[in-house]
Amino acid sequence: MFQTYEAAVKFLYDNLPIFQRIGAAALKNDLSNTIKLCEVLGDPHKKFRSIHIAGTNGKGSTSHMLASILQEAGYKTGLYTSPHLKEFTERIKIDGRELSRDFVINFVKRISPHIPSISPSFFEITVAMAFDYFAENKVDIAVVETGLGGRLDSTNVITPILSVITNIGWDHKDILGDTLGKIAFEKAGIIKSHVPVVISETQEGIREIFTETASRLGAQISFADESYKVSAKIIDGMVTLDISWREKIIYHDLSLPLQGFYQRKNIAGVLKSVEVLNDLGLSISQMQTKSGLLNVVINTDLKGRWQILGRNPLVVCDTGHNIDGMTEVVTQIEAQNFDRLFIVLGMVKDKDVTSVLEILPKSAYYFFCQAKIPRALDANTLAAQAKEVMLNGSVVPDINDAIVEAKRMATNDDMIFIGGSTFVVSEIKDL
Repeated sequence: MFQTYEAAVKFLYDNLPIFQRIGAAALKNDLSNTIKLCEVLGDPHKKFRSIHIAGTNGKGSTSHMLASILQEAGYKTGLYTSPHLKEFTERIKIDGRELSRDFVINFVKRISPHIPSISPSFFEITVAMAFDYFAENKVDIAVVETGLGGRLDSTNVITPILSVITNIGWDHKDILGDTLGKIAFEKAGIIKSHVPVVISETQEGIREIFTETASRLGAQISFADESYKVSAKIIDGMVTLDISWREKIIYHDLSLPLQGFYQRKNIAGVLKSVEVLNDLGLSISQMQTKSGLLNVVINTDLKGRWQILGRNPLVVCDTGHNIDGMTEVVTQIEAQNFDRLFIVLGMVKDKDVTSVLEILPKSAYYFFCQAKIPRALDANTLAAQAKEVMLNGSVVPDINDAIVEAKRMATNDDMIFIGGSTFVVSEIKDL
């Protein structure tokens, strides 16, 4: 039935509800499906050590940086992230190498007889597939990123050696809750009994949710930004970081391949996590940590985080898509040197579109587009909403056509930014 990789993946897409395409209708509010899938597979999630990462923004970058550092330290490292940008196999990697296509074929053959009785979602299947792949290949440790939330996320069947929560922001309010406290409660759901947890960014008003949860579960809690201070500046067009540990400079003018200003918030959590991992018995040197940060793109093939696609004109894309993520993106756009700014923009229906539009630069010329998924906001609707907050431009529904048009209008001294949604970035041909 599934003789090719393409046929196996098509089966998954055609037969399972997918959140990235249809939204909340694809979600199940408990872990029972994942538990049943893992039971069928012999509980692979209990056969390797793991690090579990949740957060509103930054969990993908944090996951990739930690995986890269572990690789540099000589550990056979699994990495599970979502969604993918170009190819399904990007979601599951070992030492930076994508999931074997043959494994996908064989996994779908094995699991397909159980799908009618379990009725899993696409995400639940991919989580089970990742755990099975990591167990079969005997990884030393796996870095596992939550999909959405934490408490009821399919990945939350693992008992990790370390939990990491990057930050709490406004996203998926219809699912996670309409206050930061409610959202924090869901993210705090990954904290496990007597498993240390690192909080990357201290946020007043929700700090006590994490401390109370950790105290109740006997979990050691660390707030990374109490130990590590990170400042960012631009030198010769490149973002550089100064990082101090307990007031002592440990990295000066560090220029990472992940050039987003917002990485300053993630770095503290990554460095504190390495510190805790060493306390737990792993062996990761400062040199290996630095190499992991500098080689993160080479080691993990991370894409779409303030990724520079071209110069003259400067062309940048970023997967930031909620109010907090886009605020960071706008700050960095405004720090660039350019004559005119062009923005290729697309969003999905279930985001707080108006709040994002209100913070975008009014001086830019926009090309309103839409990704080829059902959740995409119609480009004409987006343009109409943008016009209400004084953003002007034209509607070019196809993302790559919009990029071509932006390049046609831009000169060497201009800037083109492409974003608003992960799914806009995923359709860029030259990514």
